[in-house]
Amino acid sequence: MPAKMDAAELSRMLGDWAQPGRLLPEALAAGLLELIDVGFAPAGSVLPAQRDCAAALGVSRGTVGAAFADLEARGYLASTVGSGTRVRSGRAAPATDGRLFSFTHSAPGVIDLSTGALPASEVARQVLTAGVSGLDAYLDTDGYFPAGLPVLRQAIADRLTRDGVRTVPQQVLVTNGAQQATYLALRALVSPGDLAIVEDPTYRGGLEALRLLGARVQGVPVGPGGMDLNLLGHALDQRPAVLYCQTGIHNPTGTTTDHDHRAEIGARAVEAEVPVIEDCCSYDLTRGGGVARTLAGHVDDDLLVMIGSLSKLFWGGLRVGWIRAGRSRIRGILELRKAEDLATSVMSQLLATRLLGRAEEARKERRRMLASRLSSTVRVVREVFPGWRWEPVRGGTGLWIDSGGDVLALAEAAKRAKVRLAPGPSFSPHDGQRTMLRLPLWHEPDVLEEALGRISAHE
Repeated sequence: MPAKMDAAELSRMLGDWAQPGRLLPEALAAGLLELIDVGFAPAGSVLPAQRDCAAALGVSRGTVGAAFADLEARGYLASTVGSGTRVRSGRAAPATDGRLFSFTHSAPGVIDLSTGALPASEVARQVLTAGVSGLDAYLDTDGYFPAGLPVLRQAIADRLTRDGVRTVPQQVLVTNGAQQATYLALRALVSPGDLAIVEDPTYRGGLEALRLLGARVQGVPVGPGGMDLNLLGHALDQRPAVLYCQTGIHNPTGTTTDHDHRAEIGARAVEAEVPVIEDCCSYDLTRGGGVARTLAGHVDDDLLVMIGSLSKLFWGGLRVGWIRAGRSRIRGILELRKAEDLATSVMSQLLATRLLGRAEEARKERRRMLASRLSSTVRVVREVFPGWRWEPVRGGTGLWIDSGGDVLALAEAAKRAKVRLAPGPSFSPHDGQRTMLRLPLWHEPDVLEEALGRISAHE
């Protein structure tokens, strides 16, 4: 049975939702949409009856009905006679102020700690501000290269090969960022109603894509060493359509799977003949030298789809990601891509090609920056919230913190203090991780100290 929200709890989470100069139904719809976007009202949950909502919020039933109708028309809610109103955010079009689609848009005075996306690296600044070169050769073409520019596909293949994953350009598809790569890879393997196995917790964008595709999602708990192998075995016995995981640098925990554990995951997936999509977007961001290991070599190319991105290493504004898979799989995903999006910008791809030539330099830069910020973040957190705990991180852009209490209440207190947090339930396929939150590492110490101080004062 889907979880039913309590009207009083909904009112508490909404906080001060009414906005001067804005009609009440419109303001209430915006407040509810924010709860959906950050995962406080997860897909499948049932909202309180309109009468109960109206009483808890101190408004008319007509106001609540108009807000619900607005969100239903936009695809965020579904009303069924006798069953109430259910959140179906996975089927909605992306909101312009949603958590996955506008990371930097915040009201004045708000400190956003909800994303681990990094500012541009110094290497990226140098290359991007110098401008595009080599464009003339492409101006006599139509500009559409659905699989990606050959020069960039070659550069990605070369980079992967140097990193220990032998790759040829025909195994690479360039995308508009890793989120598109994730969606296309999942869409190639998952149909509505199919079972998908994921880690719990996992990357929010992967969960969002699976919900959009109408998949049934089952989570396997992740510990410091990787997925629970016994539960993974039981999950694979159900013949899922796909296993979506991150055995390199895991988002959001920052941990990594050791070699033997990774080999066992690969062996079980191969034995069950279950395709694997591995998110490798953070594998550049290790604390030690080199890149993180992946399932490549443990799972054959005909079963393994790897997702990568230049966002973490260089800059998210570049919007260049990639898919690496077997050639036949790439051809199939390419047809899906052409049906909805013709190609990635030629200018971005030329810049990406130049950036990849400086990948080692960028890795060292990111490693130094994140090591420094990890140290300062740990210091500030221990000063302001000495009771918070976390496992040592092996890489990535955040700390996966156990707050020891109700993280949704903490996030609501943070909202009142004009601080945005990323609570654990938004990373869980089952609305779990109720004491956990992901805290980004890249903020300056004084900004983080200000944000956590505000939260502490509002608890």
